[in-house]
Amino acid sequence: MVLSRDRHPVADPHLPVLAGDERERRTFFVGTTAIAAGAGAVLATVYSLLRIPEASTNGWGVGSYMFNLPGITDATWYEGWVFFFAVTVSFFLLGFWIATIYKRFGPTMVTTVLSAIGLVLIGAVALITWQRWWGDVGAWLATQTPLTFGLWLLVLCVVLAGSSYLTLRRATP
Repeated sequence: MVLSRDRHPVADPHLPVLAGDERERRTFFVGTTAIAAGAGAVLATVYSLLRIPEASTNGWGVGSYMFNLPGITDATWYEGWVFFFAVTVSFFLLGFWIATIYKRFGPTMVTTVLSAIGLVLIGAVALITWQRWWGDVGAWLATQTPLTFGLWLLVLCVVLAGSSYLTLRRATP
């Protein structure tokens, strides 16, 4: 049996901090996202550093691409670093957002939210196809650099983090 700080039994041992007050939830959220950001920074640094030997050995001697990705690491080192950092953190925050929806509302709401997102994306694809905007969309995507793409992902990260925190505030164990 897991007990909360005030010695009450907690129904869900995976998130015992949720039984506490707002300070504990805020600390849990900030700590978890800080660890994710730290892990993202470490991974981005490792990827940025490992592109150097990969490039100098012609893809580890076999012409492969793992860290020195054309189009992403062609620019300055910090553009690739921001891209890798943003991708790592956005995947974490997407999972965290889905987990907070699950914790707050249950599996039915997760299915509903993900289905609604899928329908919105299908509607966007249908609208773009109907209006024949694919050329414009492709041209806009072609103008994006790894840095700007990473910055767009970081905007998404802010939205996911904010909605995760607001949802987590009301979650019950």
